[in-house]
Amino acid sequence: MAEMKPGLPWLGAKAVLFDLDGTLVDSAPDLAGALNEMRVARQLPPLPLAMLRPMVGAGARGMLGVGLTVTPQDEEYEALRVEFLDRYQARLTQETALFDRVGELLDGLSSAGLAWGVVTNKAERFALPLTEALGLKQRALAVVGGDSTPHAKPHPAPLLEAARRGGIAAESCIYVGDDERDIVAGRAAGMRTVAAAWGYLGQGEPVEAWNADIVLNSPIELLQVLGLA
Repeated sequence: MAEMKPGLPWLGAKAVLFDLDGTLVDSAPDLAGALNEMRVARQLPPLPLAMLRPMVGAGARGMLGVGLTVTPQDEEYEALRVEFLDRYQARLTQETALFDRVGELLDGLSSAGLAWGVVTNKAERFALPLTEALGLKQRALAVVGGDSTPHAKPHPAPLLEAARRGGIAAESCIYVGDDERDIVAGRAAGMRTVAAAWGYLGQGEPVEAWNADIVLNSPIELLQVLGLA
């Protein structure tokens, strides 16, 4: 567990908001599966999960870039994006599961009277049924998707919307995410920030350079930071 920044009033937190993919849930197998279905349909061999996993945070753009070497500037990109998302929706929860000890973390927060919610750039079309299937939506103070507000992360609007729905001041919230844009959004919203080093982390700056308030290597460490374990 990384060292906490001195003087940070973690014990005053009233809610913890989480990114979804790469933070609460490991959705890489189903996203990679959708991409590999597209490759097989084009007589291409499937790619190993290890190659596709780091691109999960970049969504369809990242997956299609690695798997089919297309970019949003290519004429065929939009049709491929639609196909990828349709294939992904068809297998949304086939292999996706909570990361190890996430269930224990959420139970610990709830037992301590701390609310928690989900703020993701995943569109509501996917985020709502996925969180419901995994038993998250029923317990969360809010599930805010990438199209729930006019702006997606790194804009702070989705985080502020989640706090508003929960009736909790933004400065009383902690935001946890596995991508640098999560930390940018959390800081812009006036929230304390936690970098989830167990997640996908993307291919940009190393997690230690994101300027999060703390970097954690396991979900359960958050209970220790909050004095709940």
